[in-house]
Amino acid sequence: MSSSATMSLTRRVPLLGAAVLLAVLSAGAQSSLSPNESSSTSYQIAAFDNDGALASLYPAPAAGGAGNGDGSTMKHSIFSMSNIAVEGGAGFNTPVGNAGPFLTWGGNFTGGAGLHITKRISVLAEYQFADDKLPGAMAAAVGGTGGNAHIWSFTLDPVIDLMPKWKNSAYVTGGGGFYRKVTSFTSPEDVEECSPFYGCGIFTENGVIGHYSSNQLGANFGFGITHRLTGVYGDGSAKLFAETRYTYIASPRYTPAFTNPVGTTEVIPVTLGIRW
Repeated sequence: MSSSATMSLTRRVPLLGAAVLLAVLSAGAQSSLSPNESSSTSYQIAAFDNDGALASLYPAPAAGGAGNGDGSTMKHSIFSMSNIAVEGGAGFNTPVGNAGPFLTWGGNFTGGAGLHITKRISVLAEYQFADDKLPGAMAAAVGGTGGNAHIWSFTLDPVIDLMPKWKNSAYVTGGGGFYRKVTSFTSPEDVEECSPFYGCGIFTENGVIGHYSSNQLGANFGFGITHRLTGVYGDGSAKLFAETRYTYIASPRYTPAFTNPVGTTEVIPVTLGIRW
């Protein structure tokens, strides 16, 4: 055997021995894995340069699956934008019970925002404004010809969707909170108005001749139906809704000037709107 062949063999024998040793160590590492541990996370790749020398060891890529870098799975907060609930609507209301002789029909506006706790349960903080008319007999009792009752409310109301996966569904809702009621009596009166172009003149308009207000607690409950809008890509979250509620307000009694005094206000608002 020539001296050059001997030198080449002498050079490659240690490299071959290192490769065999690496293979033995790798096999031993894989055999010691626990049943729940993936071999792909422990397997290493040996790279050699052009001369056959061992260059470096590179860890194999981790098994598929998104995470936080520490093996944990990403979790969405309940306060993420996808969990925000918003609504708006308008409609009418009518008095019932004890309020029947002291209120007539009126309109209402409702707005709210809150959170989708689950697909089925949401919690909304709602604001509602109602404008009801007063019966003529009630206004005449204090010398007026008309009047109105304005009711502002701030309530906390859970909404339970009975069929959250259906395009058309139904829900129940109810809650309570703060109510403010202002009753005003009006009567025509002469008012002088002036203009730089036409001078001054006397005009007749309804003026407030008396009012009273109260702050109290109240409660409501009701039900409604929804229709899910598909959106541009068929995955819309907006819903049209139509609902009716019974609202009870623990108002103080009217002044003794009225016959048959009543101490509570009961109305049924009907609202049409949209909710996300």
